[in-house]
Amino acid sequence: MRAVVQQTVGGPEVLEVVETDRPAPLSAEVLVRVHAAGVNPVDAAVRSGMYPLLGEPPFGVGWDISGVVEEAAPGARFKVGDEVFGMPFFPRAATGYAEYIAVPSRQVARKPASLDHVQAAALPLAALTAWQGLVDAAGLAEGQRVLIHRAAGGVGHLAVQIAKARGAHVIALASEPKHEFVRSLGADEVLDYREEGFLERVGRVDVVFDSSSQGTASLAVLPEGGVLVSIMEHWNTALAAEVEAAGRRFAGVSVEPDYASLEAIARLVDEGRIRPHIAETFPLEEAGKAHELIATGRTQGKIVLTVG
Repeated sequence: MRAVVQQTVGGPEVLEVVETDRPAPLSAEVLVRVHAAGVNPVDAAVRSGMYPLLGEPPFGVGWDISGVVEEAAPGARFKVGDEVFGMPFFPRAATGYAEYIAVPSRQVARKPASLDHVQAAALPLAALTAWQGLVDAAGLAEGQRVLIHRAAGGVGHLAVQIAKARGAHVIALASEPKHEFVRSLGADEVLDYREEGFLERVGRVDVVFDSSSQGTASLAVLPEGGVLVSIMEHWNTALAAEVEAAGRRFAGVSVEPDYASLEAIARLVDEGRIRPHIAETFPLEEAGKAHELIATGRTQGKIVLTVG
């Protein structure tokens, strides 16, 4: 099979397509023929060595997949021919940019029927990050107010939709050219984070979903008891202590595989309440170009690799 691997850390040029052995599924695993693989900022950070998650190369990055079950080992949740999507093994190596991947069947879910594989591959890591932050950690409920940073990005545009599906009032932050897009997602208010004093226009919110390493800057809009969800500084114990000392709750979220949440997300997708936006697609052989684009930090929605 073909897979994208790297022999050293570095720029996008270190990603190369190689021929390698097809994996064999172990007990309760499925072998998935990958049709599409999502690209996330963490992929580029690991590839470059900025985030040494996987140790020393060689390794393959990529976690988001959507495809069809080709083999099902005894005890697996799925059968041959089932369409599945997921984010297997994160934060360990999955080598998701590949034609085949063997994964624990409880780390994938049935693909939403209303999506094709490219759209489905855009969901897992970003949607799970938003879900685990807003739903599991913050317990976002109907009628609450939530402030979402970087609302047009891969995680942010799904966080807006998940928050609306929960019945929340969504205040979204994005650059002015992206306001129309963010409003189309259902945001109730959209503010330009580049404008001076923009936080003064937010008012009080129950939850802040921070995907931009703003530290304690958002505490000004959180009343006592409010929740600051941080996905970029989940490791920051000093920040957590400062937030807690101020009478707010800190929720650091590092995404993990979760088939039950994927199933809940898939239901909302098929109900028409969540839709991933695809910024651009690239063939597997152009994974480096996909990484060049995601490194700009200006993509609207998700980037996806098409496989096979």
